[in-house]
Amino acid sequence: MGKLFGTDGVRGEAYEPPLDRDSVIRIGHALALHLPEASPRILIGRDTRASGPDIESWLSAGIVDGGGSAVTAGVVPTPAIAYLTRTEGFDAGVVISASHNPYRDNGIKVFSSNGVKSSEALEDRIEASVLSAAHSPQQQPRSSTPSLHLESLYSEHVSGSLDGVELPRMKVALDCANGAGYRVGPKLLADHGLDVIPMFTEPDGENVNRGCGSTDLRPLAKAVRDNGCDLGAALDGDGDRVLMVDSRGRTIDGDQMLLLCARQWKQEGRLKHDGVVATVMSNMALEVALAEAGITLTRTGVGDKYVAQEMTARGMVIGGEQSGHIIFSDFASTGDGLLTLMQILRVLSVANGTLDELAHLEPFPQVLLNVRVSSRPDVSDVPEIARAVAAAERELGNRGRVLIRYSGTEPLLRIMMEGPKLEEITRLAEAVREVVQQTIGAAK
Repeated sequence: MGKLFGTDGVRGEAYEPPLDRDSVIRIGHALALHLPEASPRILIGRDTRASGPDIESWLSAGIVDGGGSAVTAGVVPTPAIAYLTRTEGFDAGVVISASHNPYRDNGIKVFSSNGVKSSEALEDRIEASVLSAAHSPQQQPRSSTPSLHLESLYSEHVSGSLDGVELPRMKVALDCANGAGYRVGPKLLADHGLDVIPMFTEPDGENVNRGCGSTDLRPLAKAVRDNGCDLGAALDGDGDRVLMVDSRGRTIDGDQMLLLCARQWKQEGRLKHDGVVATVMSNMALEVALAEAGITLTRTGVGDKYVAQEMTARGMVIGGEQSGHIIFSDFASTGDGLLTLMQILRVLSVANGTLDELAHLEPFPQVLLNVRVSSRPDVSDVPEIARAVAAAERELGNRGRVLIRYSGTEPLLRIMMEGPKLEEITRLAEAVREVVQQTIGAAK
């Protein structure tokens, strides 16, 4: 089966190892067995994939077999499980989802009792138990009835993040990606008096993320223009991220949302340490715009878990990724698409402005080149590559950035250049690519 846990839990094709029946039961058993609490209570939520109910029943059987009890919230966004695990006294939470991936894929993500992603130590213990295949399933999988009360508690929590601010009367298109937010999302907005145009709210088990949601904004942009909406928002399959479009259908990404909220929070005195956390992939234009507002930007590696860790370490309250994973640590321990949308709407109300006006950020040009490689040495240990990168950095100076990193899933080295002049960064990126191909490039 190979390594079980990746950077975002267990992922794979449903019904194939490690997401086949026996493996999932073993995962549930090992989770219950290795939690520090006796007879642990574990909360389970899932998105709308066809394989979700089966994996939920297998996981529940394993948890019971391991001495725990399983409570299901049914189809709810990932951040709902993170929140409810913490506030309702569960010993762990589990989300069954593959986020923005196609429906054939699925995954298992574990949250601690504090609503944060599980520790590597716990994952290692679960992995060792599962891969040893020492346990044979005893419990028979069974269906369960979800608690809709839990979904309503999550919705009340998201509404509470508005701090009593009344939202402006707006027409909003909401693309729910046929995913986990398809029920709670439109109802949440309608309850606050918005004129909502729900989109992709008819999941059939196979249409999650298909031509919709945060991975394809074209239908949302068209709906916003055709219906004269003030703005549009698109969730992903599990609801932990959101991307937006303004009234003209222009994309508003995570960088722009971070800028919009950070500036407003600073004005209100809510932005602790006058700082924001983002990843190395955020555009340099964000860094410049934040600096003009007296706000510092701290960068981390790619991944919302690294953003969350850095926010905790520095005591900062806003952080996120260009992809739309935004964390407001005053309210949530993980990215939350609906909470982010509500915070954006709150800013528009308090600032008495439109998304078109307030989210404007002209990004610096970026060039991203991928080179297939035969090995993955530290690039600083390859003298030719190190010299080429240093030469590019010297030429750009403080006007741009150079980022070299390996893909986490493919034998690729990614070369990203960013700067004010497209011609310049293209030339520099191609020069580095040529050196990489000559040194560690894979044979064609």
